[in-house]
Order: sequence, then C-alpha cells, then structure tokens
Amino acid sequence: MSKLRVSIAVVVLMVAATGFVVAQGHLQPVADAKWGPAPPMLPAGAQIAVLQGDPGKPAPYTVRLKFPANYAIPAHSHPTDENVAVVSGAVFFGMGDKLDKTAGESLAPGGFMSVPAGMNHYAYTKGEATVLLFGIGPVDFKYVNPNDDPRHKD
Repeated sequence: MSKLRVSIAVVVLMVAATGFVVAQGHLQPVADAKWGPAPPMLPAGAQIAVLQGDPGKPAPYTVRLKFPANYAIPAHSHPTDENVAVVSGAVFFGMGDKLDKTAGESLAPGGFMSVPAGMNHYAYTKGEATVLLFGIGPVDFKYVNPNDDPRHKD
C-alpha cells in the first residue's frame, strides 16, 4: 500500500476515533464545522466546510463536502489531482465521459479515491454522504458535457 494511502487511512481513523480534525493549525471539533452551500461549480444541494487553506488558490486545501441522498455530479475532470476519503454514508465513483448510475464503485467510510488531473470521472449517492476532499488548488471543474455545468444554468 502506498505511503499516501496509509497516511490517509491514519487520518480517517483519527477523525473517526477522536471526532477532531486539524484545521488552520488547531484542532477543530467536528461539531464546530461551519457548513455553507458548495460553490456553484457543483450541482445545487451539496454543502461545504473548509478545514484548511483556500481551494480557490494554488496551495494545499482540505474541505468536507456533504451530499444529500440521490445527489449526482456528472462526468468532469479537474486541472489538479483530486483526493477523496469517504467519512460517512457511501459514494459511488466511476471513470468515463458520462454519468452512469448502473456502474461505478461504492466506497464506504474509510474508502479512498485518487484521480489524476485531467481524468474524466463522476460521482453519485443513494443516501446522504460526507467526504473529505484534499489536494493542491485551485479547484475547478471541467464538465465533459458543457450543458451539465451548473454555472451555465439559468
């Protein structure tokens, strides 16, 4: 198992065991997370809590994303690598140019996914789920089908 995956597993286990996460150089109880609407590059309904850094800048960041049941993010890619650890619920991830709810692999709490920059992928939920997303910003979404981009919806 790679050192990165071992590190991620340790962080996820620490979060699950202690209820704390490191944020801005201090411990932050999970209950103190400040949730708000996710940026408009994501379909409506998701919530975000920024734990570290600024995902819009070219620097390290860590955020939590909370998805409602039956949430879907159509096929897209990012200009930087994306790292995701599932914290609660289950999230289905698939690679490809089109969202396919008959495909994809379900990841439960503790599951980890890493997607290299430029790789098309999608995600969806059946129940509520929360993930820890981290990497080097700036975060951006390039939807395979421009009509799927919520920033272009009226």
